[in-house]
Amino acid sequence: MKVVLGYSGGLDTSVIVPWLTENYGAEVICMAGDVGQQGGLDGLEAKALATGASSFYGEDLRQPFVEDFAWPTLKIGAVYGRKYLLGTAMARPILGQRQVEIARLVGADAVSHGCTGKGNDQVRFELSYAALAPDLKIIAPWRE
Repeated sequence: MKVVLGYSGGLDTSVIVPWLTENYGAEVICMAGDVGQQGGLDGLEAKALATGASSFYGEDLRQPFVEDFAWPTLKIGAVYGRKYLLGTAMARPILGQRQVEIARLVGADAVSHGCTGKGNDQVRFELSYAALAPDLKIIAPWRE
């Protein structure tokens, strides 16, 4: 089994790499996207490979994020509570989209993320996966 993991480099996704190998016998391919966050993708490839990933895709998504997601959202005035610009929420669909594209590229059977049950990130990722690739298995380790 091949799994493409949305990788942040934090503790959660770093422990998920060996967990997927141990629990699913999976080859884990890590993917991270730079949508303009501080630090970008610095050090993520080395960390992903050190935790057991077979490969790493570091994607510069800044321009498509702004053009296709952030700008259209801001243009229609989608601001939560008149002050929160929803930057994190807007980034999840493009990250999920690119993760699915990489899953197709490498012939993966599944996609995975490191979102915990707190907040709505897991919903945003999983709805993106389901809409774009209903045939791919979704592995949500923190719910297992």
